[in-house]
Amino acid sequence: MERMAQKKYLAAKLKNCLREDKIQLWKPPYTNENKEAGLELKELAQKYSAKVNLSENETECILEEIRCEAIERGTGNEAYKTTGVAKLEVVLPPKMRKTRKNLLETKLIITGEELRSQIAQMYGFQEKCIKIIINKKQLDLGKTLEEQGVTHNVKVMVLELRQSEEDTRKKVQEEEMQHEEETMKEKERKERMKRTKKGLEILATREDYLDPDTTPYLDIANQTGRSIKIPQQAKKSLLLAMGYHEKGRAFMKKKEYAVALPFLLDADKRFCDCGNELLNTVDNYAVLQLDIVWCYFRLGQLECLDDAEKKLATAHKCFKRCYGENHERLLTIKGSSGSEKVLFLRLYLLQGIGNYHNGKGKEAVELLQKANGLYQELSIDPEKINNLLLLGFSAQEARLGLRACYGNLEEAACLITNRREEKAQIRREERAKRRRRLDDINTLKTMGYSERAAKKALHRAQGNLDQAFKILLDEPQLLLLNDDDNADPMAPHQFQVPKESVDQLMYMGFNRESVEEALKVFQGNIQLAAQTLAHYGGVLPAELQLSTEPTTPSEESISSKDSPTESAGTSSSSTDEDMETDVVNEILEDIPEHEEDYLDLTLEEEEQVIKEYLTYMHEEQP
Repeated sequence: MERMAQKKYLAAKLKNCLREDKIQLWKPPYTNENKEAGLELKELAQKYSAKVNLSENETECILEEIRCEAIERGTGNEAYKTTGVAKLEVVLPPKMRKTRKNLLETKLIITGEELRSQIAQMYGFQEKCIKIIINKKQLDLGKTLEEQGVTHNVKVMVLELRQSEEDTRKKVQEEEMQHEEETMKEKERKERMKRTKKGLEILATREDYLDPDTTPYLDIANQTGRSIKIPQQAKKSLLLAMGYHEKGRAFMKKKEYAVALPFLLDADKRFCDCGNELLNTVDNYAVLQLDIVWCYFRLGQLECLDDAEKKLATAHKCFKRCYGENHERLLTIKGSSGSEKVLFLRLYLLQGIGNYHNGKGKEAVELLQKANGLYQELSIDPEKINNLLLLGFSAQEARLGLRACYGNLEEAACLITNRREEKAQIRREERAKRRRRLDDINTLKTMGYSERAAKKALHRAQGNLDQAFKILLDEPQLLLLNDDDNADPMAPHQFQVPKESVDQLMYMGFNRESVEEALKVFQGNIQLAAQTLAHYGGVLPAELQLSTEPTTPSEESISSKDSPTESAGTSSSSTDEDMETDVVNEILEDIPEHEEDYLDLTLEEEEQVIKEYLTYMHEEQP
């Protein structure tokens, strides 16, 4: 592993030298008409050996490899133009890597499934136990490569999802059993992706007028934990993006990077639907860029991410916008920027690794040393964590508190206590808000409105009771919302109007025909019938008038689609309701309770990687 990394670094360094000197090795005098190396290649090796601190022979060998790759690529380009046969570079999991590139020739009219089958046969994979990523997207098995934008010379990243390597010495029966288990695991993974999508769609479409104690919904909060208002469509996109991101992060915590990556790539697509204005105001998108690049790196396939440098630059710019050039915004909001430094540690580390693999030794050393400096600063004394644990704080609270307070134990204890109190205050305010809301709902219910209609109107009125009452009167379709999910649509037609109720409303000045129809529509609710007739001048509005023929089920289902929330949560099948509850709970399990969970890195992996790459750089020094 170490030797391969160093060889890549030296090759990248030599390519930089060739670019600077505008040398094209596949052309004369470095390549003759028979495509063999010219004598000038030796002279070039002599010139560059001192620059890369390598012997002339070793330098010549690497230059020859670069030259052969360039010729092979040129030959492949010509063949592609004439035959339409493309060459794809297959990047295998690290344990299967060879020094030579793995090339696969194919026409681009084949489907994703056919490509997966070819790769599985060539490299000995179980076909259903690999995922393929091309251009940062998971390969669609049903579409052709051409339809998915796959081109000649593209990199094909192979993710192996099996838990353990197949033991070829096992008996045939054991192999078959293992294959069945792996097939089941793959089905489970696909099902998990579907369930995640369904759960996030349900949560993202639920609105905050619902009771969170009985019907959970997602909300977006700022860095102090308080809800922030975002336009509904942008909010839905952002919630879906953040939901996929959290699902991916849950697998990253378990170091299941191959499973995490598809969720992170889905999150990236969803964030792009949010619009630049929103992305410029939140740090979530920047954190996602770091997580995607980190995943590729931990999978040993960083070269498949052709825009890793761009993603890291995007993250850096976003952090600056959100935190301030010198973290002044963070200091204003939170009083400290210590916790967020872990993000910059990972940023500098990944940038350093990227520069190393691109042959930029000087830049790599600077960035790796910056990352190392932050690691030393952010390393926490285990004794201090133990002291905070004895005070009743969690390990996560201890780490975040100590980093925010730059290791000061007393200040960390005060900070954690204050944050707990702030959260408790927010919860108290939310409970008081819910109590007021319930009181307002009950007030509207005593006036004859259904609970569902009351909730909807109050949500639209942003909690203003008078405005909600006006909305209910002005929008008659809300009056049709029923609390009984199993209500019979034929009931209004079949309702027997009591004579006493008719007399009572006629005494108020309304004519018999309108009175009888109103009482049928509201099924005997005198108060609601009187209010509606009075508001509309003694005649029911067209939306409330009973049709001469009963409403058909299809029409009824259309009218019930006033809100995706209602249709998502009112399935007539108890099995569907149970499934909905299950998929939602699966999502909620992966959403961390602490709002700074994404800052709680143990830095164990980072420490190991920093040491590894600083060792590489030390060995490269003359």
